[in-house]
Amino acid sequence: MKNILLLLVFTSFLFSKSNFEQPYPTFDKPRKVVMQLYKSDLKTVNQTLNVIYNIQKEYPSESLQITVVAYGDGMRAIKKDYDKQTLLRITSLMEYEVEFIGCRNTMETLHWVDKDFIDGISFVQAGIVEVIEKKVAGYIGVVPF
Repeated sequence: MKNILLLLVFTSFLFSKSNFEQPYPTFDKPRKVVMQLYKSDLKTVNQTLNVIYNIQKEYPSESLQITVVAYGDGMRAIKKDYDKQTLLRITSLMEYEVEFIGCRNTMETLHWVDKDFIDGISFVQAGIVEVIEKKVAGYIGVVPF
């Protein structure tokens, strides 16, 4: 009975972590993930943040790069006047080197300026083009909803 229990515990330990495909993620060759944020409803934004946390749990931090590109309605989620709890989650992720990029085309259309957004956001002219270019550069595109 003891042997069976030990075998079950050992087996569950073996399968509790993800098995990474080769080439294994390393400091020099990290897994690179780009996420699109084009909606601003709380459920979608927080689901996106939850997915980021789940990814971070599985990969060693030195072997992972995550970029979130916000455009269209998703730009509202990184504005200073968005939901305070969600903004705290975003700034916390930024402290763990998750990059958030905003779309200037959306900003220009809605007459928003840099100071309307939380600190630490970088901007590109066209968010969707940034997503395309990240994928060309080897990033894996993830849409968590």
